[in-house]
Amino acid sequence: MVVTTGCGAFAFATPLRVDTLIGLAVDEVLGPRAPKDKRERTLRSTLAGFRAGTFLIDVDGRFFERLDETVMCAGVARLRFFLRHGVRTTT
Repeated sequence: MVVTTGCGAFAFATPLRVDTLIGLAVDEVLGPRAPKDKRERTLRSTLAGFRAGTFLIDVDGRFFERLDETVMCAGVARLRFFLRHGVRTTT
């Protein structure tokens, strides 16, 4: 649940843009002690990779290809990042 104002109104589902979700995911991964400049650099490079088509994002089973798309999130949103092309390892 998300409190929208001090008047006690609640939202059971919140619309969020894909770029906002990516920002929240970056914050979650880096943690609260990460320096602000590292957060900004990581977010910029992640958004640039998404725009360049390096990867796709799956939010609760639905794929997104544009940053301006909106997702309805209720409770916890699960984001998964998928590379568009396979990666070969040398091991």
